[in-house]
Amino acid sequence: MLFDRVLIANRGEIAVRIARTLRRLGVTAVAVHTPSDADARHVREADLALEVPSYLDADAIAGAALASGAQAVHPGYGFLAENAAFARACAAAGTAFVGPPAEAIDAMGDKIRAKATVSAAGVPVVPGGAEPGDVLEEWRDFPALIKPSAGGGGKGMVLVRSAAELPDALASARRTALAAFGDATLLIERYVESPRHIEIQVLADALGGAVHLGERECSLQRRHQKVIEEAPSPFVTPELRARMGAAAVEAARAVGYVGAGTVEFIVDGATGAYHFMEMNTRLQVEHPVTELVTGLDLVELQLRVAAGEPLPFGQGDVRLSGHAVEARVYAEDPARGFLPTGGRVLLLREPGVPGPAAQSAGHPAGSGPLVRTDSGLTEGGVVGSEFDPMLSKVVAWAPDRKAALRALDRALAGTAVLGVVTNVPFLRALAVHPAVRAGELDTGLIERALPELVTDAGVPADVLAAAGLVFHALPQGDDPWEVTDGWRVGERAWTTWRLASRDGVHDVRVRGLPAESAEVLLEERPVPARLRAEDPEVDVTLGGRTVRYLCVRDGDALWLGRDGHGWAFTRHLIGDPGDRPGAAASGDGVVRSPMPGTVLVVKAQPGDRVTAGQPLVIVEAMKMEHAVTAPCAGVVTDLPVQPGRPVDMDAVLAVVTPEEE
Repeated sequence: MLFDRVLIANRGEIAVRIARTLRRLGVTAVAVHTPSDADARHVREADLALEVPSYLDADAIAGAALASGAQAVHPGYGFLAENAAFARACAAAGTAFVGPPAEAIDAMGDKIRAKATVSAAGVPVVPGGAEPGDVLEEWRDFPALIKPSAGGGGKGMVLVRSAAELPDALASARRTALAAFGDATLLIERYVESPRHIEIQVLADALGGAVHLGERECSLQRRHQKVIEEAPSPFVTPELRARMGAAAVEAARAVGYVGAGTVEFIVDGATGAYHFMEMNTRLQVEHPVTELVTGLDLVELQLRVAAGEPLPFGQGDVRLSGHAVEARVYAEDPARGFLPTGGRVLLLREPGVPGPAAQSAGHPAGSGPLVRTDSGLTEGGVVGSEFDPMLSKVVAWAPDRKAALRALDRALAGTAVLGVVTNVPFLRALAVHPAVRAGELDTGLIERALPELVTDAGVPADVLAAAGLVFHALPQGDDPWEVTDGWRVGERAWTTWRLASRDGVHDVRVRGLPAESAEVLLEERPVPARLRAEDPEVDVTLGGRTVRYLCVRDGDALWLGRDGHGWAFTRHLIGDPGDRPGAAASGDGVVRSPMPGTVLVVKAQPGDRVTAGQPLVIVEAMKMEHAVTAPCAGVVTDLPVQPGRPVDMDAVLAVVTPEEE
């Protein structure tokens, strides 16, 4: 019998997505939230909400489940989803854990133990070494990949290509592993060049039934974290799918797995040889693509299995229909090395239907595309450095892969998160890249193609003109003599707007009244211009071509958005034209934080002599480390930071005084 009340031990888009399945099933959804998250979207979409000190406080969340009368706890994905102690705590409180048995979490949560277990079951594994026992510092088979044994999601993984890089890489990986997972144990594996990352979705019940739902292609990654995923893989043949699927089911059976899980493989793109990498004992971020090609609601199946029901189908009943592609929308800046960003969501536009309200299986052949957005965002909500930078997922289904990629690109073009810099333009460039369209994928593709995917050409001239027109049209005060139409005896004069954006400072010259007739100086040539505004949109006409922008003001700042891009402007000078906010000029020696976060390590002291490029401070934000380096050779004359202290974006971390020659 299905549960009447379920507590969701998570936040963000996954909590919203779980709540929607619970609502469809008529099950009461209970949310938890921290004090700062009381008005979050997942709280609004639940039937009941309880406050907890932290989303990682297993005892508090287990207590909240008991206090709410919940019969089960769904952890979504993340720390508690793969925490055997939390699963045991739920069981001790008489609350069902919507996930595998604690013993299976233990077996697969430790990558070292997991490799040994599946190897004994006949599943091929990547050669490697592990702590304790092996001395990782003596590893000499390069290139190699270091991984936290207890980790997941690509956190702490470091690619090492030489023995010289190994000591620093091990230190960084241990530090990240301990901070993220509470366990500094590492393993090291031979790195497979040009690999494809392919995972198999498995389902198992407590009565011995186990099936796989086909594969997902997850090769498009940056920093070992997935960016775009799809199902089925353009590389996997029906024969390879059957072999990998059978291996995944055997891996699950080897640990007595129950529920939904994912077995991840590294596949040699040249030979098709596959090796077990790890098993994630939870729902994956990318599960929507499997739902869209199978027509199944994986959360519903998780709940039914946790309630003791058998799987309602066997392996022969699984059918894949069409193609689905998912893109992860992150609060990050690809042009600045994918550094995390933040801010208040001033305006939000999300395409398609909220998942899992619609599935694609059963669509008649040749039917149109379907777009689904899973999101935890709300207008007015703040994106900070406290949580993971993933904001939402945009998913597109179509009868074939080519149409699905086109639908994804259109959906991303219709996505807007004004107020926060996101990776949406990068995702659009990736989705239409020739190698992606051809299905020629591997985990190194993004790094190789980065110059094509992330262009730093600055704000387009027509966008600058649009911003100038909008500022020109804004009322400047109650005095009619303050209207900036540029009027004077004989003719209208030009008004120069000095606009600051993230890529520098720009002068835009406008004259006339934008709502009637105006001109903008583009490339030293006057261009007829006009602006029509209907909040929150403005139509900007330049030389006969009209473009619609989303437009929102935030104090002195103006945000314009179109086609998935977002640009912010202010009307005051913030630096010289070559400067960027947060970037220290190499001549002045001031080192600023490139992102809001926490100081993790201070690698210098006042009075130290340093060289240009030498790491000074390591800042951590959204579970990512960033080494901030000396802009020039000299002496550290100021270091106003301490480990463990928070810092704002652009905060001064150090001052390096250049030595006189």
